[in-house]
Amino acid sequence: MFKTGIKCSSIFDIHYTLNIKYYIRKKIIIVAEIVRKKLVKFAPKGKDSFHEALKNRVNDYFVTNNISTYSNTQMYIKTVAMLSMYFVPYLLMVSGLTAISPWLFYAMWILMGVGIVGIGTSVMHDSNHGAYADNKTVNMLLGGVLNVLGGYSVNWRIQHNVLHHTYTNIGGLDEDIETGVALRMTPTRELKPFHKYQHIYAWGLYCLMNLYWVIAKDYIKIFAYSKADLLKNEKKTKTSALIELSLLKVFYIAYIFVLPIMFSGFAWYQIVGGFVIMHVIAGFSLACIFQPAHVVETSDYGAPDDDRKMENNWAVHQLLNTADFAPNNKLVSWFIGGLNFQIEHHLFPQVCHIHYPKIAKIVADVAKEYNIPYQVMPTFRSALIAHGKMLKRLGRNENL
Repeated sequence: MFKTGIKCSSIFDIHYTLNIKYYIRKKIIIVAEIVRKKLVKFAPKGKDSFHEALKNRVNDYFVTNNISTYSNTQMYIKTVAMLSMYFVPYLLMVSGLTAISPWLFYAMWILMGVGIVGIGTSVMHDSNHGAYADNKTVNMLLGGVLNVLGGYSVNWRIQHNVLHHTYTNIGGLDEDIETGVALRMTPTRELKPFHKYQHIYAWGLYCLMNLYWVIAKDYIKIFAYSKADLLKNEKKTKTSALIELSLLKVFYIAYIFVLPIMFSGFAWYQIVGGFVIMHVIAGFSLACIFQPAHVVETSDYGAPDDDRKMENNWAVHQLLNTADFAPNNKLVSWFIGGLNFQIEHHLFPQVCHIHYPKIAKIVADVAKEYNIPYQVMPTFRSALIAHGKMLKRLGRNENL
């Protein structure tokens, strides 16, 4: 009933160089190296293993309670709310109704930034995992909302579902922690003198994450994933992906810049200002949601041996490199799509996040029975502090 392996998020890989050709070449080499090293083999899960026991318990929960693993009415209402948070402010803006006040105009951009976060962590995220509905068309359409927000769902599924979820926190394999020179998020990365300050400047770089994404990242990724032969799993070639992405960018520019300039009643530079505000809010928020789940002091950053074999099986590795936070905060859980239950999401990425609070109790119990650490930070604030501490530690110690 459940499929394992394969998941997660898109995180930041900004580079200090201003030479875009050099940057593209470096990213292509990095991803090609990831694929070359793909022969990492996790330990067998074994008979009566933690993973088997957990899958059986979770399966029993859904069967016994006659519950679908997909969305429910609560999720449908949430979907409407999240989509409205982005598209309603936009429609108010291009209709000219916000022209009465610059404050109201910029408030719409701020709300749209919040909407990007809500759509990205809830609707789009579940859909691109195939967890939203037992219907590929529905998942494709809702997952494709990312394309309307300035991203590219094809690249997202490769980086998040394939590279991050399978090789969580493995240096050289998990692209989410391969952040170029600017940040050191894994002990396998070379330590630079300026990394001692990364716990301070990282938060500023997080603000740029979405801007970099909508402007350049997806083009760079297409070349990299083509070189690494990863696009074929999405039934794309480099040419078809570039054409599709370019058409999507034209559409994005048309509705996010051209229409507001024509109909909002504000000047082009005010539109650009609102655009930047929107993506700064989205980038910073998304980074603060995803990073504390993995780049924290409780993660063990397990690495393969000389034969490319891992000490633990895949499921145990996920527990040792993932943490939950704010499990009792219903507002946080609702707004960020249950991604404060990252352990449950990594173990069951094809289960809709609406079920994670219930599943979490099962995972915690089974982990305790098998004497496997189950890391939970009580609040969102404590998770951010833990992430900051880990950035500081990674910036000052070559080996952990």
